[in-house]
Amino acid sequence: MADKRATVTCPECDRRETFDKLATARSFIEAHRAETGHEATWELHRLDAGVERAGREAGVCGRPECTTEDSPLYLGDR
Repeated sequence: MADKRATVTCPECDRRETFDKLATARSFIEAHRAETGHEATWELHRLDAGVERAGREAGVCGRPECTTEDSPLYLGDR
């Protein structure tokens, strides 16, 4: 059985779906938005270690304590 990669939740209509692939979850969010106008959100359960490290070094979480400013991936105040 494949790992569940993402859970999409729409608080406006109390809908919750879990997906094996991120692309499928993204397509669901876009289709749900087009059909209902709702802004569903997703929770990512697992990313490859390199993706997690790159995101952490780039500071994508927005918290200074998660950022590696010496990394070439660091985005700064852009």
